[in-house]
Amino acid sequence: MSLIVTGTIGIDTVETPAGEVREGVLGGSCAYFAAAAQHHGAVNIVAAVGEDFPEEHMAKLSGLKGVDRRGLEVRAGSKTFRWGGKYHNNMDHRDTTFTDLNVLIEAPPVIPDEYKDAQYVFLANAHPMVQLGMLEQLPGRRLAVADTMDLWIDTARAELDQLITKVDGLVLNYDEAQLLTGHNNTVAAAKHILDMGPSFVVVKKGEHGCLFVIRDQDGVGIGALPAFPAETVVDPTGAGDSFAGGMMGYLAHDQNGEPEFNLARLKAALAHGTVMASFTIETFSLDRLASLTTNELGERFDEFARMLRVH
Repeated sequence: MSLIVTGTIGIDTVETPAGEVREGVLGGSCAYFAAAAQHHGAVNIVAAVGEDFPEEHMAKLSGLKGVDRRGLEVRAGSKTFRWGGKYHNNMDHRDTTFTDLNVLIEAPPVIPDEYKDAQYVFLANAHPMVQLGMLEQLPGRRLAVADTMDLWIDTARAELDQLITKVDGLVLNYDEAQLLTGHNNTVAAAKHILDMGPSFVVVKKGEHGCLFVIRDQDGVGIGALPAFPAETVVDPTGAGDSFAGGMMGYLAHDQNGEPEFNLARLKAALAHGTVMASFTIETFSLDRLASLTTNELGERFDEFARMLRVH
């Protein structure tokens, strides 16, 4: 099944609690998502960068197996989105040191005609009107999932509410779920969002894993998964996007006879996303996702599955 992701590709500057600074590394929601999803199968990316986008970063994207770049626009006269972040000692929180929107304040990229039959769609974090515009160009979609952030909850609530009614799933973190619904309890917040329109909601809780609710033929189901207990945490940037990439990559490509979408299938997809995110945090940028082998991925997933099994 075809999978498409729309979002950002940028240039990041990251500072860790140890004082190590990496400047000018490849980042962006679209890049992390694609680097994760490609381990399950082909993924098409739709994004825009400026003429300042480094050749080494383009080469890294080109080296990702299964990633189709025909939807990546390189715009003459424009500058690439840039972001900087400094992580706190617990590595679960960070301060944004700068954000240069650059190409993101221009018209959004155009979805190539070759992509418009995509059945699995992930709308990575962007203004809700941009996400709605992308969604309207993909009439053959089977499953559409969106990410969002506190900025849009505060400044574009009406548009975000409209988007939520049109997607099948919403992925957001705990703070965003609380802000969106007014509920401090994660279960109550997730169920509130479910009542707003989507079929399922995933609330990310960082090192504490995720909680999810789904409405299927059996009614409303609820579940939770822990994070993989990582020993090495170098850079958490992109963990949420690679989590989504692992989830959507699994749903789009590991059909096994196309079983119905239900609580069990969502849980399996989120387990794959959790494992993928555990690799992302081991290095800066996309380095670990780019070098990850099928055997390494399989071994860690099996380890995670054993951890979850109760006899």
